Amino acid sequence: MTSNFLTLQDLVLAARERLGKDVWDFVTFGTESETTIRRNRRALDSLAWLPRILRDVSKVDPSTTLLGEPLRMPVLLSPIGSIARLDPEGALATARAVGAFGTLQFLSSHAEDEIAAIRTGAPLPLIYALHPYDDPAALDDEIDRVKVGGYRAISVATQSGYYSRRERDLMNGFVGKVDPLRSYADLLRREHATGGVAELRPVRLSWAMLDRIRARSGMKLVLKGVLTAADARLAVEHGVDVVYVSNNGGRSIDHARAAIVTLPDIVAAVAGRAEVIVDGGFVRGSDVLKAIALGARAVCMGRMQAWALAASGEAGVRRMLEILEEEIVVTMGHIGVNRLDELSPDYVAEAEPCVTPHPLSAFPVVMERLFGLHQ
Repeated sequence: MTSNFLTLQDLVLAARERLGKDVWDFVTFGTESETTIRRNRRALDSLAWLPRILRDVSKVDPSTTLLGEPLRMPVLLSPIGSIARLDPEGALATARAVGAFGTLQFLSSHAEDEIAAIRTGAPLPLIYALHPYDDPAALDDEIDRVKVGGYRAISVATQSGYYSRRERDLMNGFVGKVDPLRSYADLLRREHATGGVAELRPVRLSWAMLDRIRARSGMKLVLKGVLTAADARLAVEHGVDVVYVSNNGGRSIDHARAAIVTLPDIVAAVAGRAEVIVDGGFVRGSDVLKAIALGARAVCMGRMQAWALAASGEAGVRRMLEILEEEIVVTMGHIGVNRLDELSPDYVAEAEPCVTPHPLSAFPVVMERLFGLHQ
């Protein structure tokens, strides 16, 4: 399967053409003031390369592993619960692209209608992204289904206690229309209201719940949403195999620190006792390598995946992965490394960002064509 897209920017522009404003805004933007999104981008732009020269980089290898699974490059695809809104085949299209390319996909438990199709249509190494809830019996049943489903690991989402206030979605009338995501109507229990503001009833997450999931499943465990060194140390103490540094791409908590800013502290706290992965604003091959230089095993991508899927389905996702691989290989060659394990913090330095941060500011042509901004 081939695609004529030459750049990631072409994929983003095609996605904008194909998506209605409500779905585009849902995919592209985030919570309340959207400060976290912009901090993610600014932090990535605030790292400059310190390249080494006169090295033989005629053979560059971007491959790595996670949980013992070989990865063609250090890019994973994040869970997207609303993925069926982007392409009729949804997560199945992404799974096929991932399998053909050679990396891993997180499958959101909110994409329940597609899980059986993926198991029968794309028998691939997947990680099940679990959003826990309060019903112990139902949670146990879900864990048992995952155990027999061929998944490589369970990823536990820690930022699902409350559904965040994504104001663009509210203003677009989009909230509640995304199936199978839980809508505000499901999450806001109107047992009493004062001044029209409903009472929230959050999911009661705990370290004990994490222990229950690990014990019942007996599977490798990924903990998503770690943003502090203290929680990273606790995660290791509770037997977590992969610490997933994430501010949910600015789609949960507003005014969080950038994920890549938090990454070095968490890598230090884990101290090699677990693997570390990260997401949060990563859309370019150079973004990925900055995270690897700061200690991440791999980077997860959500928005870039969503844009590629919306642009051209399975072919779009496959082409996105190919372009990212080319960007990674070219950047590795330019900075003078042959393998990912040669990267270290010595290859990056703080620098002033050149553009105003925006979810799309890594794509200058997109900014010009969509907003008339010449950065």
